[in-house]
Amino acid sequence: MLAACAANTKPAPAPATTATKPSGPGTGTTEPAAVAPSPSPIHVAPREQQPCAIPCTPLDHLARELDAAFGAPALRSAIWGVKVQSLDTGAVLYALNPDTLLVPASNTKIVTTAVAAERLGWDFRFVTRLETDAPIADGTLRGDLVVVGGGDPTLNDTFGGAGAAFDEWATALRAAGISRIDGRIVGNDDAFEERPYGSGWEWDDFPYGYLSPVGALQVDENVVEVSIAPGTAPGSPAVVSMPLAGPGIGVVNRVITGAPGSETDIDLSRLPGARDVEVTGTIAVGSKPATEIVAVDNPTLNFAARLRAALVERGIAVTGEAVDADELEKGDTHHFLGNTSSRRVLATRQSPPLREMAVRLMKVSQNLYAETFLRALSLTPGPASVEASQKIEDEVLASWGIPQGQYALADGSGLSRHNLVTASTIVRILQVLARNPAHAEAFAATLPIAGKDGTIAGRLKATRGEGNVRAKTGTLGRVRALSGYLTTAAGERLVFSVIANHFLVPTRVVDAAVDQALERLVNLTGS
Repeated sequence: MLAACAANTKPAPAPATTATKPSGPGTGTTEPAAVAPSPSPIHVAPREQQPCAIPCTPLDHLARELDAAFGAPALRSAIWGVKVQSLDTGAVLYALNPDTLLVPASNTKIVTTAVAAERLGWDFRFVTRLETDAPIADGTLRGDLVVVGGGDPTLNDTFGGAGAAFDEWATALRAAGISRIDGRIVGNDDAFEERPYGSGWEWDDFPYGYLSPVGALQVDENVVEVSIAPGTAPGSPAVVSMPLAGPGIGVVNRVITGAPGSETDIDLSRLPGARDVEVTGTIAVGSKPATEIVAVDNPTLNFAARLRAALVERGIAVTGEAVDADELEKGDTHHFLGNTSSRRVLATRQSPPLREMAVRLMKVSQNLYAETFLRALSLTPGPASVEASQKIEDEVLASWGIPQGQYALADGSGLSRHNLVTASTIVRILQVLARNPAHAEAFAATLPIAGKDGTIAGRLKATRGEGNVRAKTGTLGRVRALSGYLTTAAGERLVFSVIANHFLVPTRVVDAAVDQALERLVNLTGS
């Protein structure tokens, strides 16, 4: 931490508990100067200080005020990792445990997006293909239609709707002389390894949309909507429906209608591999229907089923079922998957460029996109895998002066509590991006803007921070993070990272402390 009139300070009483650096994989000690460890010990909260009796510099005053924000009594149990640095001069304005490894939650997405931009480029696009090796005769495809996924996460309403892609494909099939498919719609997801969930994800969150599994074939962000309406009288079963339910997902209704004015309380449960999601809880009689967003357990089967239904709706008859190629018998798959030399492409769809997808990923903290970006790092030569992609992450971060001892990454989204990073690591990544013309503008455009949009649309309103602070949030239970850029009243550009772990107060209390610190920073008139 920067000294704050050190000659007139007194140390706080020793805390009841102290934080220690984690040990084990990913906690090496070799560090470049850019992320050198702080020489001061790690404190649960900043030390208490007496008023200055001698002239203090502006940075001394800043340190004292930020100490007060992060050391508020309600936050004494929290472990903070904080670093604030000038983009213009490189000077560190404030640091608190900047090299302590902490759980970053969705600040992990900063790492994922940065590495994807560096390795894949902002113009990278995912590709999906319709292929077959069956003959076409008298308007009929006499065999299976194979949809080969490349990971595209954008077949959804944000990017024009899955229907637009299905329209294109139906038109392409007709142009190829196909008005009937005498075979199946087969989903081929071999571009990605069969690892749909991240290491350390919490199993009881699996049915919820924010934890949707990742695959090479993805439609509507691998979620479906469940509607829960009250029954006609208290005690009667609620009415639960899933309009887009397909062969890979169903619903078990265990919701009861509650008394008038009672609270609506809905829970979801489903273990990985189970077809049906169980909906439990209560909903008050006479209340408006509630909506839950449910993750699809098998994205590939869901995609194939949606494509089959869409083709039928558009006048192309399909006699066979929708199937996941991985679930077929080995001899069955050889015909259309093993004999690739005779397969021909009937239609191709490219996703929007990575620069557009990254805006969706970062502004709303979309987990599926982050996991897809991570895997895309190793699409070539493929199949894409988390392990191969993490080696690429290591290579890129090392090239930016960040050794493996400053982080440990388990997934791309930050859902895993196995992720660990330091505030210094995040600041270094943000510095690299801001100083590289190939990345600066495109990356800044992905970040939520305080008081305006994304996950910080409601923060720092009516302050100098509104429209100024651009930053990525991170949230898990007992974890909160915010990292990004701001410009001071003096016109100095700052990069910052604030990570809080192990607090017991509501998240809004942590946010208030962080926003107080950011208000102080944006109002700086000099150093």
